[in-house]
Amino acid sequence: MTDMTLYHNPRCSKSRSALQLLETRGLTPTIVRYLETPLSALQLQALLTKLSLSPRQLLRTGEEEYKTLGLSDLKLTDEQLIAAMVSQPKLIERPILVVGDKAVIGRPPENILEILP
Repeated sequence: MTDMTLYHNPRCSKSRSALQLLETRGLTPTIVRYLETPLSALQLQALLTKLSLSPRQLLRTGEEEYKTLGLSDLKLTDEQLIAAMVSQPKLIERPILVVGDKAVIGRPPENILEILP
C-alpha cells in the first residue's frame, strides 16, 4: 500500500473522524500532529501543491490569529500567508490526508475517501 500521512489535530472532531474512517478500513496512516511539530515553509508549499490549493484556501478564517494578523488583507503574498501558517499552525485547515502525490482536506471527513487507493 502507498504511504499515507494524516496531518492531525486530536482535539478536532473532524480530524478524529477522519482517523476513525481510515482505521475502520484497516489503514494505519503516519500521524503528524502538526500543532506539536509545525511544518516548514517548504513542507507547507509541497502540501499545497499536492492539495492544488493556494495558501489563502488553506487558512482557517475563523481563528482569532487570522483576525489579529490581518490575514484577510488581499494584498498579502502567498509567501506571507505561508509564513503566517508556519508561525501559527493553528491557522492550517485540517485534517489533511496525503496519499502519494495527492492530498485532500477531510472536511467533511468523508472527503478522505476520494484519494484512497
